[in-house]
Amino acid sequence: MQPTYIIGHRQPDTDSIASAIAYASLLGQINSGTFIPARCGDVNAETQYALSIAGIQPPALIENVEPSVGDIPFLYTQKAPMNIPAIDVASLMNEYDIRNIPIVDDQNRFLGLVSEHGLARAYVSPNASLPLKVGPISLEALARILQAEIIHSAHDMIHGNASIVIDALHISLARLGPDDVAVIGDNEPAQIALVAEGICALIIAEGAHLGERVRESAKNLKVSLLKTSLDAFSVGRLLHLSGPVETIMATDAETLHKDDLLSTAARTVANSPYRTACVTDEDGHFIGMLSRNSFLEDVHKSVILVDHNEYAQAVEGIETAEIIEIIDHHRLGTIATLQPIRFRNEPVGSTSTIITMRYREEQVVPDKSIATLLLAGILSDTLVLKMSTTTDRDREAVEYLSGIALIEPEEFGSELINKGMNLDGVPVEELIVRDIKDFSLQDKTVSIAQIMTGSKDFTDLNGKNIQDALSRYRTGHGYDMSIVLVTDVIGQRSFLFASGDHGLLLKMGYHEQPVVLEGVMSRKKDFFPSFGQRFRQVAQG
Repeated sequence: MQPTYIIGHRQPDTDSIASAIAYASLLGQINSGTFIPARCGDVNAETQYALSIAGIQPPALIENVEPSVGDIPFLYTQKAPMNIPAIDVASLMNEYDIRNIPIVDDQNRFLGLVSEHGLARAYVSPNASLPLKVGPISLEALARILQAEIIHSAHDMIHGNASIVIDALHISLARLGPDDVAVIGDNEPAQIALVAEGICALIIAEGAHLGERVRESAKNLKVSLLKTSLDAFSVGRLLHLSGPVETIMATDAETLHKDDLLSTAARTVANSPYRTACVTDEDGHFIGMLSRNSFLEDVHKSVILVDHNEYAQAVEGIETAEIIEIIDHHRLGTIATLQPIRFRNEPVGSTSTIITMRYREEQVVPDKSIATLLLAGILSDTLVLKMSTTTDRDREAVEYLSGIALIEPEEFGSELINKGMNLDGVPVEELIVRDIKDFSLQDKTVSIAQIMTGSKDFTDLNGKNIQDALSRYRTGHGYDMSIVLVTDVIGQRSFLFASGDHGLLLKMGYHEQPVVLEGVMSRKKDFFPSFGQRFRQVAQG
C-alpha cells in the first residue's frame, strides 16, 4: 500500500508543521495504512524551537510530489549472477518471457544488462572464420550444458578454443593446444591421438563408444573426458553459448533511483536502445527493472494538504498528486480535484486548532509531545491568542492542550514568538520572502509578505533597506505590486511598505511609506479583505 503524505504550504510555519505531524499521528492510530508527515521548505527558528521542546524530529522534506520511480507498484526483479554462462541467461529470459535481464555481482551490485539484441550480436556474426571457443566455465557446468557424463575429471575449469574433428586428423592436431577442447564421434584411433596430444578435454559426441584404452590414456595424461548423446553440431552450438555472460553484457544500460521522477524515468526508458532501465539504490545495489509496460498504470502520490488550499502555496507537482483531504483555516483558494474529497475549512485562528478538534472527535488523547506541538501551532498562529482571528475554540484548545503538555501557555507562547522574531544578522532580502504569499486580483499579481517584530525599532532602523529590497524583489519576479507588512506584536500595529507603479501606489494611498496600520495584526483577516476591495476598485477605475 502506497503511503499518504500530510504536507503544509511552501513556507512552512509552526502551525503547518504541527498540523502535519499531529494529523499523521492521529490517522496512524485510527486508520490502516502509512501516513507520513512532510514539509516542502526549511524549518524556521520558531518551529525548530517548538520541535525541540516537544522532542520531535522535523518531518521529511519533500520538494515535489510528482510520482517517482518508488511509487511504481511493480518492478521486474529477475536478475542473473555475473559468473553464469550466457546460455543460462538465455534460458532465464525464455523462462521469464523478458527481453532483457540485469547482471549483478555477488554483492547484488548492478553490473550491466544482457538483451536479446546483445545475444544476437554476440552469436550471429557475419564473420565465418571466427574460432569456436569454450569458457571459462567449470567442468561441471559444461557437462550440465552438454547433458554429458563426466568420465574423467582432470580440470576444474575449461577455457580455450574448441574443434570439431571432421578434418584430417593431422590438421586438427596441428591447431589444438593444451588448453583446448576437441569434439569427436565414434573413431577410437582419433580419440587416442587427441588424448595423446595433451589437450584439455575431449568430448565424445552422439553417445559414441568409448573404449578402455581411451579412458586409461585420459587418466594418465590428465585429459578431462566427457560423453554426451548430442550430435557434434549441437555440441558446437552449445559450446559457442557457454562463455561467461560478462563477455556479452552491455555496460551502457541506463540506471535510475527510486526518487527519480516518473516523467524522467519514462523518457529514459523511451530513449534507451534496450527500452528499459534498471533501478538501483545509492550504493549501486540492484532493486528492479523498468520497461515500457511499467508506465501503463496511472500512478499518483496520495496527499493530504494542511494549512492551505491554493496551488500557489502548495508543494511542487501537486497537480499530479491525488489529493484525498484538505484541512485549512484560510479563505477558499483555487485547488480543484477530480473526485469528491474530505474538505474541512474552519474560521479559527490556526489549523492546529482543527487538528485538536479532530483528536477530540475521535476520542483520542494526544501524547505530551503531540500536545506540546499543537499548542505551539495555535500560539504561533494567534500570537499567543492576541490576533483578531482568535476564536473561543482556539482558547478552548489551548486550555485542553496545555493541561496535557503541562505547559503554561502565555510563557511558552512568549518564548516561542521571541525565538521566531530573532532577526539579528538576517539579510533584509531574506526576511521579506520568509513569510510571503501570492495573490491574483483583477488579473494583477500581488505578493504580500509579513515580518513579525517585537517593537517598532526594526522598522525605524531598516525602513530604507526594506524599500530597496522590496523594489528589487518585485522587479525581479514580475509582480504588479509587492507588499511587506512589518508587524509590531507588542504595539498591535503594522507598518506597510509597498513597491509598484507610482500611479498605482498613489491611488492606493501608499505614496508615503511606511503606512502605519493601527490594529492590523493578521494579514488574512485584518489587512487582505480591505486591501483586496480597495485594489479591485483602483484596478477597475
